[in-house]
Amino acid sequence: MALKLYFHPLASFCHKVLISLYEKNVAFEPIVVDLGDPESAAAFRKVWPMAKMPALVDGETGRTVAETTIVLEYLEQHFPQKPLLLPADPDQALQVRFWDRFYDFYVELPMQKIVTDRLRPEGANDTFGVEQAYGQLREAYGVIDGEMASKKWAAGAAFSIADCAAAPALFYANTVEPIGDGHGHAKAYLKRLMQRPSFSRVLVEAEPYFKFFPMPQRPDISLARGTGR
Repeated sequence: MALKLYFHPLASFCHKVLISLYEKNVAFEPIVVDLGDPESAAAFRKVWPMAKMPALVDGETGRTVAETTIVLEYLEQHFPQKPLLLPADPDQALQVRFWDRFYDFYVELPMQKIVTDRLRPEGANDTFGVEQAYGQLREAYGVIDGEMASKKWAAGAAFSIADCAAAPALFYANTVEPIGDGHGHAKAYLKRLMQRPSFSRVLVEAEPYFKFFPMPQRPDISLARGTGR
């Protein structure tokens, strides 16, 4: 198979790329990387020395593509079948790229700060940094709620790479800092994302790995199954 995706089913940045692949129905060979396994980690470093997932290897072009947003743009260039996830119009594309960055920087990164702090050795926790991260998530929820009062998807009427970024970021963020009832538009947006077939598939595939999620509250995918509220 021409495309190989090196990823882990629990990783939110990997979810971002999987959503795009499933949206566009692009065939690929999934290769699960276990960085805790020296053999698996060493093999992945030969593919991408920085060992940050995901990484896409295209056998047709001989390219190895890393960094999630770059991977998504690569897929748009080389697999232009519908749905188009990056608009051809430059101004619309700029909006999509902006919201992609928003969800990565202001939702994904603080969420990861909170989660990974629990993996630090005893006595090495960053309590102040974690409190800042919680605050940033709450601020981001306010921005999202205001934006989604008038939009269906992150950058407007069409599902885009911005939504590929928003889906896993909001899903995990909602697990560590639930979106309150006062942010009803943000909650409704997360529900739409979780019920999108591409992301629903990602979550179902990830569910067996949720036991490794290092927070007291485990991720809940009942909305993706159509059983949640």
